[in-house]
Amino acid sequence: MTDTLLEASGLHTFYGVSHILHGVDFAVRRGETIGLMGRNGMGKTTLLKTMLGLVRPREGTVRVRGTDMTQAATHEIARRGIAYVPEGRGIFPNLSVRENLVMAARAGVEGRREWNFDRVIHTFPRLGERLNNGGAQLSGGEQQMLTIGRALMTNPDLLILDEATEGLAPLIAREIWSIIKTIRASGIATVIVDKNYAAVMALADRSVVLVKGRVVFAGDSNELSENEELMHRFLGV
Repeated sequence: MTDTLLEASGLHTFYGVSHILHGVDFAVRRGETIGLMGRNGMGKTTLLKTMLGLVRPREGTVRVRGTDMTQAATHEIARRGIAYVPEGRGIFPNLSVRENLVMAARAGVEGRREWNFDRVIHTFPRLGERLNNGGAQLSGGEQQMLTIGRALMTNPDLLILDEATEGLAPLIAREIWSIIKTIRASGIATVIVDKNYAAVMALADRSVVLVKGRVVFAGDSNELSENEELMHRFLGV
């Protein structure tokens, strides 16, 4: 069994005539946390969507657990143990919190059911107080918790978080970071995209930085965080 859960090689992705990704390589191993960083418009979300089958690359390959899934449907990729928490959350506003969670429940690739309804509610006690509320009745922070909780109900081996703290009050954002730390400690591999670079690098084993659709840094998070020149040049920090 391969240790690499998700691997992209030589991805070139276009939106119409706009060339967004220029030969990007990216890989996530079991239990690993990766920070995917870059200024706005540098191709981070496009990379995620290309690897998840939401956007097709013009060149390159995407492998999930060693199997070529470049042309696979998104639901087929998800069934192989990958959960995606998109920017904008995407919960079902007309369903209750309980229904949003229960409808997502399934065993993981190897039959694991470690993340069940009770564990999710224990991890997100605020959701336990809102079980009968509709998704549209939740605050932004609660919606984000629900989206992450729903992803965990699929018992993934890899959780991809795109701007998980975007637009949240600082206190709620800290709560989300604490939850992400708990998820990481449970052994689930994570890919984190977030504008709070310091928080990302504090959690990530490795960091990958995109500039104009190209990987300009891929390496140890401490190496990046301690290099002021790289931080300023690539991230504007």
